[in-house]
Amino acid sequence: MEPRGGGVFEFRLLGPLEVVKNGSAVAPGGLRQRALLALLLLRANEVVPRERIVDGLWGERPPETAPNAIQVAVHALRRLLGRERLETRGAGYVLHAGADELDLRRFERLLARSDAAALRRALALWRGPALADLREAPFAAAEAERLDELRLVALERRIAADFELGAGGDLVPELRALVAEHPYRERFHAQLMLALYRGGRQAEALEAYAAARR
Repeated sequence: MEPRGGGVFEFRLLGPLEVVKNGSAVAPGGLRQRALLALLLLRANEVVPRERIVDGLWGERPPETAPNAIQVAVHALRRLLGRERLETRGAGYVLHAGADELDLRRFERLLARSDAAALRRALALWRGPALADLREAPFAAAEAERLDELRLVALERRIAADFELGAGGDLVPELRALVAEHPYRERFHAQLMLALYRGGRQAEALEAYAAARR
């Protein structure tokens, strides 16, 4: 879809929430307003019912003032983004975002490819853990876990693509760090063994295998 009115935007979820308008970073408001924006961006161009918003922002025990608080946050976001961007649709809201305006959508498109260059561009979109500044919001924990898993998948696939291009021992330092950070992720262990083997370090590859079994 084409970008809506209100300026040229870039929305970033792959790290702390960021909004760039006409090339300059803008502050999307307080915690509730930021959380609402992130929730709507995760389902950009879809109707998000008010009930789902209440659950996502407050969990099982929302205050009686929740509907009014949502209206206040929506009003503030419309001032920032433009009314056309954030549309009321029945008993919910739609946040419109163009195909290239949301880093998550660009990441997903690049992840669908298998070449190393595309996967490197996908990983370069990340600025830290997804939704890093919003993880206390009820909706954010599961979404952040899902997105962080996609980042690890992208890493695994990029390393596999590097192997196809002839990489070997040069990947060992990166893979040792990944194995230390994610000790229960089997593919990183397997990739480390392969990198060691290709680098002529067969004894270390056997040690890495024994460590993975332990």
